[in-house]
Amino acid sequence: MGTDHVINHRESLIDQVKDLGLEPRYVASLSGSDGHFPAIIELIKPRGHVALIDDPQTLDITTGKQKALTFSWEFMFTRSMFQTNDIERQHELLNRVSELIDDGTLVLTVTKNLGKVSAETLKTAHSLQESGRAIGKNVLDGFH
Repeated sequence: MGTDHVINHRESLIDQVKDLGLEPRYVASLSGSDGHFPAIIELIKPRGHVALIDDPQTLDITTGKQKALTFSWEFMFTRSMFQTNDIERQHELLNRVSELIDDGTLVLTVTKNLGKVSAETLKTAHSLQESGRAIGKNVLDGFH
């Protein structure tokens, strides 16, 4: 899926990253941030940047103070929800992503198309997600 290194989130992130000789300056925490946070803090370089998109129940960012880390959350709908003065930027970004997909620079992470939406395909999709072993995105057709 376009990576240089693969880290198994079920095993020690710290050991795997150190074994690769990596010390990240930027971390994108997309899911399970609360569970992975201690490892992120240990592994990241001083003055690094952690960006999150998920909703951890609790997250004590003071643990990043000694490394002078920067934290930010990204939420796709902030501009439209709050009518920010840079709302036009959302349009520009979405158009740019569309161009990158069309020219093949960005590759979609769809791994399975489960067919038309139905009770059965919804159960299958839900089961795959619950397994914790889904790679990429499972999609359903027929939403109008």
